[in-house]
Amino acid sequence: MAYNITLFTLRQEEKEAKKRRNMLILREYSMKKIAYILVVFGLVLIINSLIHSIYNLWQKQDLVTSAQKELDKQKALNQKLKAQIEYAQTPQFIEQQAHDKLFLVRPDQQEVLFSDKPIFSEENISTKANIPNWRKWLNLFL
Repeated sequence: MAYNITLFTLRQEEKEAKKRRNMLILREYSMKKIAYILVVFGLVLIINSLIHSIYNLWQKQDLVTSAQKELDKQKALNQKLKAQIEYAQTPQFIEQQAHDKLFLVRPDQQEVLFSDKPIFSEENISTKANIPNWRKWLNLFL
């Protein structure tokens, strides 16, 4: 009977050892599974961050492109205005503006003024005999 008890205890110990091994294997498997899930979750977070960064960079690239186009437009406008300033400082432009806006003439030129009213019209010719000279002169200058 001692043999049966010993054999029984040995079998019990073997079963307990097997359970411990199974528990260790199960723990190891669970730990590997948890580690795998954590790694996958970390990679998903990293990929998500990278996608957001790429999207933000893409939007900012569009912003930079539109700002570059606006800068090119402003540079062209600046060049045009510089050319106008340079032309405005030339003697020809100054003389033209003095002639057109201030009605100034050069010393070797003669001033000629034109009136919008015609001097000779049918009314003036037909009524010329009836209008006194002082009135004709007054009509001419008005």
